[in-house]
Amino acid sequence: MSAPRGQFSSNIGFLMAAAGSAVGLGNIWGFPTKAASNGGAAFVVVYLLLAFLLAYPALMAELTIGRHARRNMVQALREISIGPISRFFGSLAGFGGILVASLILSFYAIVAGWMVAHLAEPFASLFGASGAVEWLTGNSTARNLTFTAIFSGLTMLIIAAGVEKGIERWSTLLMPSLIILLLLLIAYVLTQPGAVTGLEVYLMPDFSHLSPKLLIAAMGQAFFSLSLGVGTMLIYGSYLSQQESLPRLGALVTLIDVGIAFTAGLLILPAMYVAQEAGTQIFSESGELIAGPGLILQVLPALFDTMGTAGLFVAIAFFALMVIASLTSSISMLEVPVAFTIENLGVPRRLATPLVGLIIFAISSTIIVNFDTLFGLVVSISTEYGQPLLGVALCVFAGWIWRRDQLLAELKKGHENIEQTLFWKIWPWYVRIVCPLLILTAFAQSVM
Repeated sequence: MSAPRGQFSSNIGFLMAAAGSAVGLGNIWGFPTKAASNGGAAFVVVYLLLAFLLAYPALMAELTIGRHARRNMVQALREISIGPISRFFGSLAGFGGILVASLILSFYAIVAGWMVAHLAEPFASLFGASGAVEWLTGNSTARNLTFTAIFSGLTMLIIAAGVEKGIERWSTLLMPSLIILLLLLIAYVLTQPGAVTGLEVYLMPDFSHLSPKLLIAAMGQAFFSLSLGVGTMLIYGSYLSQQESLPRLGALVTLIDVGIAFTAGLLILPAMYVAQEAGTQIFSESGELIAGPGLILQVLPALFDTMGTAGLFVAIAFFALMVIASLTSSISMLEVPVAFTIENLGVPRRLATPLVGLIIFAISSTIIVNFDTLFGLVVSISTEYGQPLLGVALCVFAGWIWRRDQLLAELKKGHENIEQTLFWKIWPWYVRIVCPLLILTAFAQSVM
């Protein structure tokens, strides 16, 4: 017999958890640099449109399936299936989601471990521990294993406490902290020389960049920034009360996600040009802005070093921001396989969490020991192939396989007049046809 399921106790708890899942490291370093490389505000406008034209409908598919079934991804897709063939593919997609979420977490924990190490480095500098500083900012196997283990342990502690006392409580603490730190850092960076140039690059539209490439980049960012395709939002939807309006909550999650992504751009792009003003290289040899780990671990630390003692405190605030963003995303990813272990195998949460967490840590350790061979491969398999294909599968299940009367009945809970709304007139056929085609287009472009 499965263990009793948790439930979010409030709208705010769910919104903070869902937004925390969406707002991760990729949002903070990926969105701003993609915007700067694709026409600044032109990219931002297209991204905002696609967040609601693509990401929001796909998000609604996950939330609605999750709340209806009130089960993990495997059981949820099997429950809405109508025959043995669709149940087989439901199981396949469900296990695929668990695998992809676990693979994403396995490399994500490594990168998050780097953030924890860099958060510790300013404290070591304050105490004059030069040996510790060198080890913390180096790239040794021992350091990577140590801090991946620390980050994984933090994630497991939160998940082991359950939905209300773990996921909801920590999300409602961490997300406001993230927003406050982000705003304080923006206020500081905008007072520095070079910041205005970064703002101009970010906010001044260059419509000459409008192209299929820009559309694909914006589409991919909009879809993947909301953690869609691997069942995180399906699981969170399964913990929602039936009195809540799903279309309204889904719209709020999307708004919060794009709002924080946009706000992150007000920090990252000005900070990069402040770093350039201070003598740091911010463009790669190909002429593109440095993004990804190179931005976070090379460009911005070099900027902090030019600030003297103040730079230590700015570095602490910045890497605290990155650790918080990492943690709010990692807990949602770990919950996907943990929920399956609890409900399908009957394992108590406090045992299921370390069991699953240690398996994923073992994968992370294997990647660390074989970093050059495995890291890029795991990233590619999980994010470039796994997520979009699973996203298509979830849209197909919501739009084609699930009985329309059951779908409508679920949406009516918390929104009695849903049949009369524009949402119901558009969304069912939109998630059937438009979303899969858009996702497959982005997938084909990224593969080619």
